[in-house]
Amino acid sequence: MGQTLRPTKFKDVDLNDKFFDSLKAQYKEFSDWFIRKAAEPVYVIDGDGGQGVRGFLYIKVETGEITDVQPSLPAKRRLKVGTLKVNAKGTKLGERIIKRIFDHAILEEVSEVYVTVFDTHVSLINLFKRFGFEQRGVKATPNGEELVLLRSFDTLANDIVKDYPLMQTAGKSKWLLAIKPEFHTDLLPDSILKTEDPASEADVPHTNSIHKVYIAGLSLNRMKRGDLVVIYRTTDIQGKAYYRSVATSVCVVEETYSRKHFKDADAFVAFAKDHSVFSEQQLRDRYANGKPLYVAKLTYNAAFVKRPNRAALLDIVGITTQPKWDLRALTDAQFSSILDLGKVEEGLIVN
Repeated sequence: MGQTLRPTKFKDVDLNDKFFDSLKAQYKEFSDWFIRKAAEPVYVIDGDGGQGVRGFLYIKVETGEITDVQPSLPAKRRLKVGTLKVNAKGTKLGERIIKRIFDHAILEEVSEVYVTVFDTHVSLINLFKRFGFEQRGVKATPNGEELVLLRSFDTLANDIVKDYPLMQTAGKSKWLLAIKPEFHTDLLPDSILKTEDPASEADVPHTNSIHKVYIAGLSLNRMKRGDLVVIYRTTDIQGKAYYRSVATSVCVVEETYSRKHFKDADAFVAFAKDHSVFSEQQLRDRYANGKPLYVAKLTYNAAFVKRPNRAALLDIVGITTQPKWDLRALTDAQFSSILDLGKVEEGLIVN
């Protein structure tokens, strides 16, 4: 079933689970440290069937000068990734954990996030660097030298992925994009509705990933790289759209393509399979049916805390009923109004 980041306490996690063997081997003090943390909060990803541990994330806010790294880091409000390990098995769980780290960074209004990691963890280092972390120094420990990787939230790299989850709004087009309910929760798990079953969240690549591939018959090429997209979940009950259709989240466009971009079905499948809701066979069938085919690759930046329904979008935001809401241009004012109604953290928006 669902492989979620489950909040718990250190004391409720089995230190003897074989998952921790590699951490004990690399950090001699790990077991003593773990036991001292008994009452502190931590995230765990449970193994298959709820057995054992598959992922572990410990983060904490620090405000003082960091003197145990070279060069030292000045006093600042920052989030430290104290411990992170995940057996991802190609499921993009690493991206899911990165997203949770950034969720906390925005919530805690920190200036930076940092982590220390041994250079042997190449894939983990590459994951951090892909999302804007840079090496800022080293940390000498009794277990060897670790790299200090740091991600600033005060400066922008002007790159959609390296700046994720921050969103630049100035000069960008804004859109409302409709998605059917049978695909919505699968693709955007943090935007799950209260009426849906949280245990339905499957451990598959597209569920965990920050990047999402949306496939449609309507032309998505109107959207350009860097454009902002409000996801609109259509009604699950015919005739009840006024109250049941809701805006749920906001994404940023990475790229859009039409069928002619893909030289064959294999190229289309390779592009879409880890980030879309469709199986490989469904993707092949979709490519083969000859109908109009457009894809948009998006970063999944924020799930709304409150989900404005169609009534609010009409009456408060002022969106007209026509043209259709499948892909609808929004004004800057409408976009801002939706984000206000959705109670999106202000720290995510860069003007």
